[in-house]
Amino acid sequence: MKIFFPILMLLAVTTKLSAQQFLDKAVIEYEVKTNIKKTMGDNSWDEKMKELMPQFKTGYYLYTFADNKSIYKFDHWEPNLKIPEYLRRNDEENIWYFDHNSNKFSMQKNVFGSVFTAEDSIPVINWKVTNESRVIAGFNCRKAEGKISDSVYVFAFYTDEILIPGGPCSINGLPGMILGLTIPRMYTSWIATKIMVNNVPVSTIKPVSSKKSFNMLSMKSTIRERTKDWVRSDDPDSKKWMDQLLWSIIL
Repeated sequence: MKIFFPILMLLAVTTKLSAQQFLDKAVIEYEVKTNIKKTMGDNSWDEKMKELMPQFKTGYYLYTFADNKSIYKFDHWEPNLKIPEYLRRNDEENIWYFDHNSNKFSMQKNVFGSVFTAEDSIPVINWKVTNESRVIAGFNCRKAEGKISDSVYVFAFYTDEILIPGGPCSINGLPGMILGLTIPRMYTSWIATKIMVNNVPVSTIKPVSSKKSFNMLSMKSTIRERTKDWVRSDDPDSKKWMDQLLWSIIL
């Protein structure tokens, strides 16, 4: 019995490490929570809208990956969530596809009722890995800090037990999968709630296609041009709104 017990323990540890090392396909569910009221301004119209809004908008997204390719898109809202239709539609129609083999990605974004499709190289984020760690969805994760623009910092927890260098939306580039993410300037957080390894719908992992596609720079310029009359330089609320819009485009 004394001989068999260490052998059984070794087999258990080896099985666990093998399962983690060779997790090449799965579906990850994220809970995405945004403080809606923080994203709004302080003018009289916004204050009236705040009274009708919940504090948080909480939705659930699925990140499906296999063979170093992935697709990330909306799945469902939390029960009994009451938010305007335009806020629902923006999230429900957004899709991100990544092919880490070819370093290409494509995405679909709903911006105030207009659907844009972009194709480009995978965006590069400069990361600094820290010594802070935590466990998310049963995986050991390490904290990293990065920037997606001059003033927008992102804080991620990634696991090297899932080798694809992906994450929610367009956040990527760490030596493993991002399971937790916070972007303070956008008042939004992402946390993996479960990871499903059986019956992965690999056929759903395919590029976003459209008759007309932009690259990221041209899409951002086009949206800025279309909304330029909505922003007043002397109005801090409208500037805040435009900043939030442009940050969400590059995300």
